[in-house]
Order: sequence, then structure tokens, then C-alpha cells
Amino acid sequence: MRNSIFTILLLAVFAVSCSQGKKAEQFKALPFPDMTVPAMMSDPQDIAEYLADHFWDRFADPSRTYPSDSVLLSGVERGEVEQKFADWTYILDMLSFQKAEKAVSGLYNKALTCERTDTSSSVFEFFNETAYKYFYDPNSPLRNEDYYNIYVQRLSGYEGLSPEMRGKYEYDARMTSLNRTGTVAADFRFADKYGKFHTLHSIKAPLTLLFFSNPGCNACMNIINVLREEPAISGMIADGTLAVLNIYIDEDLQGWRDYMPIYPEEWYNGFDADLVIRTDNLYNVRAIPSLYLLDEEKRVILKDAPENRLFEYLLSGLM
Repeated sequence: MRNSIFTILLLAVFAVSCSQGKKAEQFKALPFPDMTVPAMMSDPQDIAEYLADHFWDRFADPSRTYPSDSVLLSGVERGEVEQKFADWTYILDMLSFQKAEKAVSGLYNKALTCERTDTSSSVFEFFNETAYKYFYDPNSPLRNEDYYNIYVQRLSGYEGLSPEMRGKYEYDARMTSLNRTGTVAADFRFADKYGKFHTLHSIKAPLTLLFFSNPGCNACMNIINVLREEPAISGMIADGTLAVLNIYIDEDLQGWRDYMPIYPEEWYNGFDADLVIRTDNLYNVRAIPSLYLLDEEKRVILKDAPENRLFEYLLSGLM
């Protein structure tokens, strides 16, 4: 998928169209109007940055007046606009975080301009929902809490929201601010199967994989199998480059103990004896499994990463 997006970048043809309130009866859906990268640009990184910043310019132009309904958004089929959002997300991942942050904040500005120009516009609501779906839904393979934090921090301050919605977005903003990429991960203590206590920060390794798991979780089992059977990754664990802290944060300790033979002995396998990870909001664990990759100083490299992104990183030689 990334290769295809990269090819599209080189071709530099993307489409984009702000919705206002015409009737949609007998309206033929529009394609995205093409956006062409300036001819003098040839470097793929420059092209990616330009597209990230300008991808939505023509779509979120308040002077455009095309119909919106359950099928159309500013005259374009909603499914097509959503696919474009997914494409844009891949482009963000080609950038430094600072440049991606600028692009996400820019998207919010464009959506808000549409809303303030025409409060009946669907564009603002669409981007609010789609940002959540792609950046924050636990089932999204493109999820990125840091991107959602940028968006929802702005959204939570919008005066046009109901008190209930503002409260929801303020909560999301607080939770996505925990353990952001580049910050030192919150320390905690855990007990192993013998009842001996350790702490996250006491683990010594160039990389630490913090793996929140549950016994009997099929998705967790898939991750365990890759970590155990992928030669390059298992080799990193064997030579001490990568430490795995497999942590259980719920209360069925007997179920956890019964599952112990499944967990590799060379891992740190423990449980949250103090039950503080959830109750004290040390980590925003919304679904199991949840994966964090930390550096030697326990700074966050990947936060609640989809497993494919974690494995891609470990196999890329970027450590």
C-alpha cells in the first residue's frame, strides 16, 4: 500500500473538493478536482510535505457550493472522500512528526472555516468523525494517537459544541496526551509469577517492547507467535537488543497464571499488582493488545502502535 502511495506522490495527481447546502436531487457525483504539485518539485519528501499541507485546500474551500447528503459530501461520494483521508494518512507517516503536526492542525483549521462559513455544512462533522475513525479507533490499522491528539486538542476548545461533546473531546485530549511519542514513558512496578517486584524503568535494553496482553486473546497470540518465530526479531530478543515486558492489567490472576506456559521464559511476564495502570490513568489502554516501543531511556518511539507498524519498524533496521 505504501509503495502505491509513493507512486502516486511521484505522479503528483491528487484530488480534492467545502460543503454547503444545495439539494442533492438528480446531482451527479463529482470526481475530486485534481491538484497538481508545482512543476519545480521533484524530491519525494518535498512532494509529500506539500501534499500533506495542501491536500484538502480545494475540498475545504468555502466558496464551493455542492450538495451534501447521506451519500455525497460537497458533491463527492463520501466513500471516495474517506478513501482520500486514508491516503492522506499514509502521506503523514512519510513526514517528521513536526511536519505531520502542522498538516493535521491545518486540516482542522480548514474544517472549522467551513463550519463558521456555513453551520449547515457537513464537512466539519465529517472530518471530526473520520479523524476519530482513522487516528483513534482501536480497530484502525492506521491509528495514531499523536495525530488524534493534535486534532482533538483543537476540537475540544470549539465554542460551538454542546457541553456534552466538549466534555467528551476534552477527555480524549487528556487521555491522548499520556505518554506521547518522544516523552519518557510513565514508570510502574509489576510482579512476576514468583511474586517478585520489578519496574519498567529497571529493565536494561536498547529497546523495550511494552506489550499489554490478556490470556486467551487471539490477537495477542498472533503477536506472540511473530515475536517468537520471526528470526530477526527473536534474534534481537535473544541477544538483549529487545526486551519484552508482557504485562497483564486486569484481576483474574489465576487465569493469567494458567496461561504462563504460553509466554516465552526470556520475556518479562508480569501483572499490575497495584492496579494503577488503568485506575490512575498511567496509560491509555483502550483495547487489548496494546503495544508501545521504548528506547534505552524509556522514551516512547511508538505509542499504541498497530502490530504491522511495530514489526515494520523492528525489521527496518532503524533502531
